[in-house]
Amino acid sequence: MDTTALFSLEGRVAFVTGGSRGIGRMIAEGFLRQGARVYITARKAEQCDQTAQELSELGTCVSIPGNISTPEGMADVVARFREHESTLDILVNNAGAAWAAPFDEFPESGWDKVMDLNVKSLFFLTQALAPELRAVGQAGDHLAKVINIASIDGITPNPLETYSYQASKAAVLHLTKRMALRLIKDGIGVTAIAPGAFASDMNIDARDRADEIKAAIPAGRIGTIEDMAGTAIYLASRAGDYVVGGSVVVDGGVAWAPGLDLGR
Repeated sequence: MDTTALFSLEGRVAFVTGGSRGIGRMIAEGFLRQGARVYITARKAEQCDQTAQELSELGTCVSIPGNISTPEGMADVVARFREHESTLDILVNNAGAAWAAPFDEFPESGWDKVMDLNVKSLFFLTQALAPELRAVGQAGDHLAKVINIASIDGITPNPLETYSYQASKAAVLHLTKRMALRLIKDGIGVTAIAPGAFASDMNIDARDRADEIKAAIPAGRIGTIEDMAGTAIYLASRAGDYVVGGSVVVDGGVAWAPGLDLGR
């Protein structure tokens, strides 16, 4: 067994949604360092372009900004990806949104926005890019991979009143299992990552209150780029081929310590 290539992504093509910041950027950077050619998309074009420019110092990183939460926006992003590539080795469904409001005031708009992006768009983007993924998976050289970014909030309730977010992430974990059982027949491995506290614009507390929050995490710290990139590389590479429908919890032990209020 050649273990030197076990985690290599040399020559592979990856597409990361929500790739301009936070967890998406961490994963994109990790893939680039392992030899992949990476495409990132995000709703804010200027930020997406800037991130791609910065990451291009590590390898080929291309910005395809767009709004994948709408059918029209998704079709546009997919069409522009196809101007560059005819196959896709790795799809990371990371784009997400959250909404917090008291139970009696929680709006339908806050439900629809979160569920549409976190669950519906994840499914339909994978469906749209299935031909490119199958072109890799059915060639027989290696599995294509789909990695869905869930959250520990889909495993254990968060004390914050983020009803649609928590429901959406539980849905992602279950949807991953269902998609995995179907797509493995086409040579496409589907898995999920359930992150805990990582510094990002979505998890402002982990970003701005790290010293306070880490005291409550069993591992004694918040997550780093090495933690997230390493997990994604494992699942995307040959090393993770036998993980089918499974979810890797990357949270320093929070999900197994109920009662912790981390403001996550």
